[in-house]
Amino acid sequence: MVDLALLQTFRVLHDQGTVTAAAGALNLSPSAVSHQLRQLSRQAGAELLEPDGRRVRLTAAGRALLRHADVLCAQWEEARAEVARQGGSGQRTVRFGGLATSIAPLLAPVAEELRAASPPTHATVAETDTAPGYRDLLADRLDIALVTPVPDSPRADDTRFHQELLLDDVLDLVVPPGHRIAEYDAVDLAEAAHEDWVAPHSDQRRLTDALCTAAGFTPRTVHQTDYWHAALALVAHGLGVCLVPRLVDFGAFPRLVQVPVRGTPPPARRILACARKGSERQDAIADGLSRLRSQAAALVNSR
Repeated sequence: MVDLALLQTFRVLHDQGTVTAAAGALNLSPSAVSHQLRQLSRQAGAELLEPDGRRVRLTAAGRALLRHADVLCAQWEEARAEVARQGGSGQRTVRFGGLATSIAPLLAPVAEELRAASPPTHATVAETDTAPGYRDLLADRLDIALVTPVPDSPRADDTRFHQELLLDDVLDLVVPPGHRIAEYDAVDLAEAAHEDWVAPHSDQRRLTDALCTAAGFTPRTVHQTDYWHAALALVAHGLGVCLVPRLVDFGAFPRLVQVPVRGTPPPARRILACARKGSERQDAIADGLSRLRSQAAALVNSR
């Protein structure tokens, strides 16, 4: 009989690529991860991994086992849902993670609703970016993650995850008052080809670079920061322009000008709600996803 905990370690190892990275994701020591992988290999009766430089890769047997591991883990999540409905402990917990800009408009209101609901759900919220969000879902450190997909994110049909679109967060070109573009009703992105640019955190910078490349230029990035407040401060002082999602709070910078970017549809980042495959059927997680849908719809309708 294969231990599901060993399969989970195996899946995280495949996702992370190294024993050290898998150990970090699972809060285990590298030696503990190596021991679990040896146990799994013995139970499977085959070598599952082989060296690949500083990383490891799956053997043919390992790839076959991984396909079954994803199915078995999803079935286990579904089994947990059914058992809970038939007489679980009654204690409900949902661990949320999400982009910083998703916390105030989406995660915080939903967490508050869940805590006040009947039965109440203990909801926790952690800030995370896209790649760590997927990683922490897989490692069972989060139950729901709000992410914005980037080119190397899991595909929409990835069998490890339930993924659903919450909203398209439209991007505006943000400029300081008095800037030549500030008077425009809308702008073609190529109009900013010769501007200095402020680069926000890595996920958003990759999206900005891709959009500018599609518009025919490489942005001249002069300033870089991981925080939207800092990015807006740089723009407010006339040091550059920036593509900014509408979920970002402009409260401290009311004089900045948000200029819509032309496009059909307009450029946007997608906000997905993700959970481990099968876990979306568990009552607390299903309730969290449902409330996120309602909150996202209210945001869209208020614009």
